[in-house]
Amino acid sequence: MMPHIKFTVGKTSTGFDAYYKHNHKIVAVTTGDTITELKSNALESYKLYAEESGKKAVVTEAIIFEFDLPSFFEYYPVISAKALSARVGINNTLLSQYVNGVKKPSGKQIKRIFTEIKAIGRELSELELA
Repeated sequence: MMPHIKFTVGKTSTGFDAYYKHNHKIVAVTTGDTITELKSNALESYKLYAEESGKKAVVTEAIIFEFDLPSFFEYYPVISAKALSARVGINNTLLSQYVNGVKKPSGKQIKRIFTEIKAIGRELSELELA
């Protein structure tokens, strides 16, 4: 099984940034204008870290991204926070505060939100349009 290298993604005014932590220390950092560019740059950043630390190089498929809520909704504006809040059972104002970075959701809240987002994705992947 291929190991996953998890980069945490954030939205910036010019695109995205991402970092990888090992032993609670940030060891690889990159930026990109798009997620595609960010993934390519993350791979290069990790390769430099791996080379310096004697770790094995990885392939693009090993790089995975973890979004915070504001970055997720910035990248996927097609998902309505208002409609999602009703589906998740979270107050619309509260979810809006999470999305705008005014409040930070607990791990439990994040899990509830992303569980529902993934359920929507599964439902959409099973649809056929006539």
